[in-house]
Amino acid sequence: MNKIGLTGLKWLKGFHLLAVCCWIGGGIALVLLYFLKTGVTDGSVLYGINKSIHFVDMAVIVTPGAFGCLITGLIYGIFTKYGFFRHGWMIFKWVVTVGAILFGTFYLGPWETEMMNISSQLGIASLEDPAYLYNQRMNIIFGALQVLLLLVTLFISIFKPWKRKNKQK
Repeated sequence: MNKIGLTGLKWLKGFHLLAVCCWIGGGIALVLLYFLKTGVTDGSVLYGINKSIHFVDMAVIVTPGAFGCLITGLIYGIFTKYGFFRHGWMIFKWVVTVGAILFGTFYLGPWETEMMNISSQLGIASLEDPAYLYNQRMNIIFGALQVLLLLVTLFISIFKPWKRKNKQK
């Protein structure tokens, strides 16, 4: 299979880093947006915060960043010398990327969507609704843990531990 040249590799790295910035930066923004709810007394404001969280996650930053990481990672694996499983650090990145996307799709996203739906129906009373509070607690805890894991993955990408040893000359 044809490999990407030096210029193509630089473009690929740039797009990969842009996707990483979106995913991690968006994840940090989502966690921080939850703290805007402190002291909210208007149901419309609460719904607006939840709608903003949903928009940042699904439409413009987090989800596109996550899939950008996945797609550029696939291109790296197919069209560069790195492959998919040559180094332990790469295997770790694949496990985290796929796991985080699946966890976000099946847990974080639905919890977030449910919070938005509850706040659109109940308004400020959502802050006393057990389902809303549960979804919020799960999103804050596991969203923060996912961002932390993505940050660890970022630094593993930089330091590349578990690197395959070069063969002796």
